[in-house]
Amino acid sequence: MGYRNLQECVADLQRRGMLLRIDAPLDPHLEIGALQRRVYQAGGPALLFTNAVGSGFPLLGNLFGTLERTRFIFRDTLDDIRRLVDLKINPFSLLKNPLDMAKAPFAAWHLLPRATATAPLLECRTTLSALPQLVSWPRDGGAFLTLPQVYSESPSHPGFAKSNLGMYRIQISGNSYQQDKQAGLHYQIHRGIGAHHAEAIARGELLRVNIFLGGAPAMTVAAVMPLPEGMPELSFAGLLAGHRIPMTRVPGQLPVSSEADFCISGVVHPARTLPEGPFGDHLGYYSLTHEFPCIEVDAVYHRRDAILPFTTVGRPPQEDTSFGAFIHELTGPLIPTVVAGVKEVHAVDAAGVHPLLLAIASERYVPYAATRQPQELLTVANAILGQGQLSLAKYLLIAADEDAPSLHTHDIAAFLGHLLERADWRTGLHFQTATTVDTLDYSGSGLNEGSKVVIAAAGPVRQKLATEAPAGLELPPGFGPAAVCLPGVLAITGPRSEQARGEGDPLIEQFCRFHEGRTSYTGFPLIVICDDSTFTAATLNNFLWVTFTRSNPATDMYGINPVNRGRHWGCAGPLVIDARIKPFHAPPLEDDPAVERRLDALAAPGGPLHGII
Repeated sequence: MGYRNLQECVADLQRRGMLLRIDAPLDPHLEIGALQRRVYQAGGPALLFTNAVGSGFPLLGNLFGTLERTRFIFRDTLDDIRRLVDLKINPFSLLKNPLDMAKAPFAAWHLLPRATATAPLLECRTTLSALPQLVSWPRDGGAFLTLPQVYSESPSHPGFAKSNLGMYRIQISGNSYQQDKQAGLHYQIHRGIGAHHAEAIARGELLRVNIFLGGAPAMTVAAVMPLPEGMPELSFAGLLAGHRIPMTRVPGQLPVSSEADFCISGVVHPARTLPEGPFGDHLGYYSLTHEFPCIEVDAVYHRRDAILPFTTVGRPPQEDTSFGAFIHELTGPLIPTVVAGVKEVHAVDAAGVHPLLLAIASERYVPYAATRQPQELLTVANAILGQGQLSLAKYLLIAADEDAPSLHTHDIAAFLGHLLERADWRTGLHFQTATTVDTLDYSGSGLNEGSKVVIAAAGPVRQKLATEAPAGLELPPGFGPAAVCLPGVLAITGPRSEQARGEGDPLIEQFCRFHEGRTSYTGFPLIVICDDSTFTAATLNNFLWVTFTRSNPATDMYGINPVNRGRHWGCAGPLVIDARIKPFHAPPLEDDPAVERRLDALAAPGGPLHGII
């Protein structure tokens, strides 16, 4: 049976040498977050900070810092989940393994929460300002809760069945929030709480919310799971925990997670917003200050032995990378059952997840044709972009399974090479303009606004990809040097961008015209104009991060020898993506040098962090 609360988990991990206690006094303002990021990058243990400056509560970080540790935490229930997934995919598996599958109904019993009369959570009360004031990055607008489980219920259909448990960041200090009375609620588009908030606004009612922290580790994972419509996250939490999640009713409030470490209870007014942010986010940039809903706080409960779990996010990979890998292990096999024709889908973490989606699907519409071309792939692509959070993808690259049955989307370099070998930019680019994109993506035309492109390739190899920069490459003034990122992909440093939001750049158009009629880029179907070609080409992750987080398809994709047929745009020569930082982009995240020096000093021989980092 899985852990019932965070205390059981911490004790077990410490006993097994998978958790490290840090008793040295460390400041939640920048120091603790910076240390957690270093330990994550080193593949280190979970961290229990027992002496956080300014707070009497310990903090737990890096709990899910490795995929192996995450699997270990849920070792007792993973087989049950796999059985249920297999049963969903292939009901005939019940006939093949009847004894094994007979256990599935017992696991399903854990889907229902369990009502309890008392709760350790309700033993004590505190205030927001008494919590550790965690600030992860130098420009953050205040202290944030980074692993909250925000619970809400449908105002029109209250109760567990229509509930939502989501991870939406919570700002507990800074800006114009009234101390201890207000907190910021930042939820991105296409999140479950949005439907509940819309109902409350339509009814002219307050939306009650409870923000849980800690408790069974399964609750944290459930809050970030992309579950099918209609399946409450509390149900999945019970399945993953191996027991029914205990919930306790509180008069005048929503039920609370009985074993949680903390609960912030409050209400969201129908139309009241306050400035929230900035915040260093998982794309590797700051999400800036914007108006978001505000929670009027009624109470802050905690258990006597409460531990505050946290993470820090930033340019991938970070701890949420392990979350993503674990979630893919659980849900990846279900994707073909949701979208017909799909073999696999991969939201690329190194590119910030939503900016880049890779997919492999069937191309069977005209199996008797002499040459395969994208047809069914486009139908599948539209279906993918209609599925939950997948709809936020900015670049969707899709290839035909029939062309290379052994190809996989998680071998990113091989996938990109396969697609570029078969790319026909005259027909393979399909844009959606003036549409919604990820709230955290500042490359578009406005908050939540931007464009998408489907890049589809099918059929035989059309070109051999080059692996060395062209000899004697001529470039317009202000451009260069060039560096090879991958076979067929050339990065070129460009002049500093001065383009306005939502507009193209005449300099890049001149670059394309300069090369019309030339054969300079034979073997390079993709050119990336960037601020630093050496940095962009240094690693695959650098290429992915720069190219797909700093470009908006509708305004930042150009082509040499462009072709317009009706309303369809393409190019006969290389595709050019302008991936320079634009004046309207959010600033990238950078560590505070003074904090890094303090950590280095603490890690020196004789220091309290020696041997830890």
